[in-house]
Amino acid sequence: MNDQPQNGTDNLAFKIARLVEERGWNQEDFARIAQINRQTAHEILYPTVQRRLRNVTIGRCAQALGLAVNELRNLPLERLLPRMHKARAVTADEALQHLFERATQPELLAWMERNPDRARQLTTTEIEELLSLQGTGGPLTPIGVEHYISLLERKRRLVDQVHAIAGTEYLELLEKMVALMYEKIQPYPDRIG
Repeated sequence: MNDQPQNGTDNLAFKIARLVEERGWNQEDFARIAQINRQTAHEILYPTVQRRLRNVTIGRCAQALGLAVNELRNLPLERLLPRMHKARAVTADEALQHLFERATQPELLAWMERNPDRARQLTTTEIEELLSLQGTGGPLTPIGVEHYISLLERKRRLVDQVHAIAGTEYLELLEKMVALMYEKIQPYPDRIG
């Protein structure tokens, strides 16, 4: 890895590379955990040409490192480094092993065997949610495993997109759109008098 960042874009790539190094991840770990391709991981960790990072890539790197996009972009490296030691990220294989060990519903086990790649993409939170819904007569049975996991995947993609947008100049527009939609789903307040 390079020792000195040269400009804003390089500075962010340098910061990500340094945080990845602090986590103890190699290039393969980083690519898998951040859900980016190996070429992109290599270009971040070992930059040879100036490359502008896409917002979605920055969002995935931030999420993998346990940071918000604005923290990754704006906080100095010195403030971020200590946070890399507070909590070790669970690898996809560890999360999948946890799911296999605790899954009791036959439909869930069968789905995992048919879809190992998709199962590996499930986050720790999604796995805990799935495990809490299983059981005879549990909510997962009538909904169906495939349908519920498809919903989880859709939500994950949407959150990734929101994270990417939140790190851009479109943040204000995003806030307005979310506020309008949130207002629509809120129950009407009781009117007194």
